[in-house]
Amino acid sequence: MNLDQIMTLVRAGESDTLEFKKSTANLPRVGETLCGMLNGAGGIVLVGVTDDGEVVGQQVSDRTMQEVAELLRGLDPAGPVRVSRVPIRQERDVIVLEAQPVPADIPYQFRNVVYQRVGPTTSPMARTTVHQLVLDRSEATRRWETILAPNHTIADLDHEEIRRTVRLGIQAGRLPEDALLDIPDALERLALAENGQLKRAALVLFGTRLASEFPQCSLRLARFAGVDKNRFLDGQQEVGHAFDVFIAAMEFFRKHLPIAGHFLPGVWERQDEPLFPIAALREAVVNALIHRSYADPGGAVSIAIFDDRLEIWSEGSLPKGVTLESLKRNHRSQPRNPTIADVFYRRGLVERWGRGTQTIVALCVRAGHPEPVYGESDGAVWVRFISKSPMGALVRPAVTLTDRQEAVLKVLALAVDPIPFARVVAGLHEPPSERTVRNELVRLRELGLVEVEGRGRGAAWRMARGNKATE
Repeated sequence: MNLDQIMTLVRAGESDTLEFKKSTANLPRVGETLCGMLNGAGGIVLVGVTDDGEVVGQQVSDRTMQEVAELLRGLDPAGPVRVSRVPIRQERDVIVLEAQPVPADIPYQFRNVVYQRVGPTTSPMARTTVHQLVLDRSEATRRWETILAPNHTIADLDHEEIRRTVRLGIQAGRLPEDALLDIPDALERLALAENGQLKRAALVLFGTRLASEFPQCSLRLARFAGVDKNRFLDGQQEVGHAFDVFIAAMEFFRKHLPIAGHFLPGVWERQDEPLFPIAALREAVVNALIHRSYADPGGAVSIAIFDDRLEIWSEGSLPKGVTLESLKRNHRSQPRNPTIADVFYRRGLVERWGRGTQTIVALCVRAGHPEPVYGESDGAVWVRFISKSPMGALVRPAVTLTDRQEAVLKVLALAVDPIPFARVVAGLHEPPSERTVRNELVRLRELGLVEVEGRGRGAAWRMARGNKATE
């Protein structure tokens, strides 16, 4: 990590995955925070940054680093915390501690106390919660995703997608800079391999040979005429790793979702924008891939578009303790596949667990649609997006994109929040010059497909949210 990356983190502010400490004067609090992060999705503690975000650094001696090492020995089990020093000015450094939990080791404790992070606050975890985590850990060895796949080797994985995932994880500050030493090392760090053998989760995320042994790694897509399933307009099935089917879903939305036209006050030209917020659809597809059951070879994620609604179905039931009603309020998330979910998180596709379903509702209401409906039936969980306008009454202008523009859109589609230009470049395979990438972003912005926030070095890009008039 370098000073620019630290400044980027500081601008984001403290959260459940980021904590500022002015100095090492009170190291035990640092240990408690790291423990809380290890019991969640991980995180970073910056020592040498004040509570209000001023990067002041501190003098760091060999003794200081010995004290930090002694602190980390208070974690049980031994927490995977990476320690580094970043010079900010003469004789003053920021100490960076990056906590990367191993799901099978949760819950962690610090000096015999189990801590949790709730927002930017660290506190002791309730005994009942600790007990549930212990049960979850004992069950982790029996989860479908953690079972070894002896018939597959690293040669059966999409190496470029693995490298792209690590690059984006480093750019997002969720993986250390040395995470991509080689493919085997990256898989071990992501808990996708054990002693050189692949886990099933590795195949779900990056497999290239899935149709015969793992046909459930599929996506069913349909556009129906009218409001029932009597007549197809388009139907297809994609079998591939999670990031391939994710992109297939986003392309299907762009192909079949109509454009909603409206007029802004003082503007004569009609504003054409996507019917449903792209960010909400993206969140729903990611949720389906993370939370679905992969145990049934006949299972799949299904997307159906009708004239009055859009539905996304995923195999499996709701986690224990989660109800349909709780999906629209704060709830403890229990991903069915935490190893798969963790890779999506490190890549920057999701934030902390348990917020995605609420985000979907908020985005749709802001865009003027009714609240989406969540349901559970026929061994599956589904979400229904309801259109505020009949889809047949809307228009879709034809837009032809180049392969490079398609590639840029894929990078932005695989990001939850606006991302800086450097992350756009990092996500491209064999990227062209920076000038070329900037030109493509400008063109996509002119087409209304992407948006930019901020200016200069602070600018960040994302897929167009749509329906600006209602925001």
